[in-house]
Amino acid sequence: MSAQPSAPIRRKRLWRTAAAFAVLIGLAVYLVVQYVTGGPGAPRCTVRAEGDAKAYELSPEQAANAATISAVASSRGLPERAVTIALATAMQESGLRNIDFGDRDSVGLFQQRPSQDWGTVKQILDPVYSAGEFYRHLAKVPGYSRLPLTVAAQKVQRSGYPQAYAKHEAHAALLTGALTGRDQAAMSCTQSRPVDGQPGGAAKVRERLVREFGPEVLPRTGAAGGRSAGGGRGLTVPVRQAGAEGADPRRGWELATWAIAHSAELRIEQISYAGRTWTAADSGKGWQRKAAGSAAAARDVRIITAQ
Repeated sequence: MSAQPSAPIRRKRLWRTAAAFAVLIGLAVYLVVQYVTGGPGAPRCTVRAEGDAKAYELSPEQAANAATISAVASSRGLPERAVTIALATAMQESGLRNIDFGDRDSVGLFQQRPSQDWGTVKQILDPVYSAGEFYRHLAKVPGYSRLPLTVAAQKVQRSGYPQAYAKHEAHAALLTGALTGRDQAAMSCTQSRPVDGQPGGAAKVRERLVREFGPEVLPRTGAAGGRSAGGGRGLTVPVRQAGAEGADPRRGWELATWAIAHSAELRIEQISYAGRTWTAADSGKGWQRKAAGSAAAARDVRIITAQ
């Protein structure tokens, strides 16, 4: 019969096993965090107002969801304050991720509950629907635009932690400035290729524009609307006119920023507006100034997608 290892040896083996197990758990947690948030070198979107050294970073998924939330507000003619309240709420509730889980039966960007008459699970997991429902309830709050953000958000959400919304207000306001076009060229995204292998095309971009901004975003020049070029890869989106002075640059940057935020999922390769161009192939340089072209090219937002 072989001799049993001494107690110190057994303890040492147990410590080694425990340490190895702890390392494996730590590695698993690290990989999950990297998957959810995007680790170093992962595609990111950066928001920085002109002249402001501070920047806010978010993943392409978060940027796309934020852009949808802003576009739905635009389609309803709501003020910037409504967008800031909605973004801060979604930042707190879901981290701007369209999750299919939450407290009790809560799901989606705003953690809305089917059991509380917010809609079905399928409806709530549609960002356009869930944002619309949030705004519908917010619009019923008297003077919401003048209320503290925590108060306005709480009147919609009925959260157990209403003060938690406040910590997101600064980033939400910065993001609002970019997405509404007030801060021009304030958002840029590094190259992010979708993994589903689905083909791109102007028709898909056109469909999403109309669904999020409403049918008025494109001229009624046919069933599809908009002007296409490049074999179905290109789309020119006219910027809404602002009286005799011509195009509204704020509207133009609103549309251009929406496009860059959705560039990964819609397979957008190039966006041009007001003498600046963003390309997926050279996305690390952000919005680059280009040589002056036609007045129409400067006035309209031009989008080129992958084929």
